[in-house]
Amino acid sequence: MARKFLYIIAGLIVLVIAGMLVLRIWSKELAALAFVPSTEFVEQKPMDTNAYQDPAMWFSRPGIGLEDPARWQPAYSGDERSQTVSADATSAPFAVFFVHPTSYLERTQWNAPIGDAESDRVTQIYLRGMASPFNGASEIWAPRYRQATLGAFMTDKAEAQKAIDAAYTDVEHAFDFFLSSIDADTPIVLAGHSQGSLHLMRLLKDRVAGTELAPRIAAAYLIGWPVSVEHDLPAMGLPACATAQQAGCILSWSSFAEPADPSAVIETYAASIGFDGVKRGTSAILCTNPLTGSIGAAAKADMNLGTLVPDGDLSKGALVRQSVPARCDDRGLLLIGDPPEMGSYVLPGNNYHVYDIPLFWANTQADVARRVGAWAIKD
Repeated sequence: MARKFLYIIAGLIVLVIAGMLVLRIWSKELAALAFVPSTEFVEQKPMDTNAYQDPAMWFSRPGIGLEDPARWQPAYSGDERSQTVSADATSAPFAVFFVHPTSYLERTQWNAPIGDAESDRVTQIYLRGMASPFNGASEIWAPRYRQATLGAFMTDKAEAQKAIDAAYTDVEHAFDFFLSSIDADTPIVLAGHSQGSLHLMRLLKDRVAGTELAPRIAAAYLIGWPVSVEHDLPAMGLPACATAQQAGCILSWSSFAEPADPSAVIETYAASIGFDGVKRGTSAILCTNPLTGSIGAAAKADMNLGTLVPDGDLSKGALVRQSVPARCDDRGLLLIGDPPEMGSYVLPGNNYHVYDIPLFWANTQADVARRVGAWAIKD
């Protein structure tokens, strides 16, 4: 009986080890199987020219009031400070155009339909945690768009690029309405995360670089998507933010706790094509340290003004001071030391992708206020 029991235990151990090996060796394939649509791509009908005149086409925009997720204001936790934190005063009003990350996970179609209940619910949560650091703005605009599904970023199928292109077209139309709705002399802050940052990169290249609009960009926060210093940055028409006091520049970071295993991200980045038509390969990734506001820097946790630590479902949270450090490594990734307790949405390899902005919520809020102030002085 004892020998039979040991055989059973040994068999279970072998199954667990085999399962771990399968996940390690074929994790990308399993993820693709779970999320990449097997259906044909359906060409997206172009939005009506006046589509974004409809207030329902915006998650955030002037006039929504207390229900606007981007206007949420967290408080500090415990006895640190009971009152809410407020953005530093700026010398000029500014408008934010924020593009949300991927919240549509279905594999039944390549692009999310407008009004999908589950993806809308997740987007509202994302905006509370990621767009709210920009709530010192006089106006925040965050459009609905027919985002590419998560699986589109896990395959090299032609349908995937078609889905991403279709999503970008919606973002471009929303941006046109945004521009027509704000005053002609209002400085603009572009901000997004993940898929949203990808679309903003293209927007900078196609619609901003070399135009009269470029001088109005106070800052562009392209967070959670790797930007090649060599192959992407020159085409976007704005420099990287070299100092915390600089305006008219681009910031970007992707967060990993240690020990970090960014191999999946680095592999995908290396094989991708930059804006100059050349593979990004081993080119440097832009890494802005959100604690210092400069490129390639290191900072201890005592410089962190407040990490937004979420509750279980990410719908609420509180700010905690001096809890997370940050340093840019030689690959262009932002390392944050030992894994902080942020919740259950950490990706493999200690990738804190979902928390890129909440980790540095208060510093981001202070950073945008400072850069808009610098823009106003320069202008």
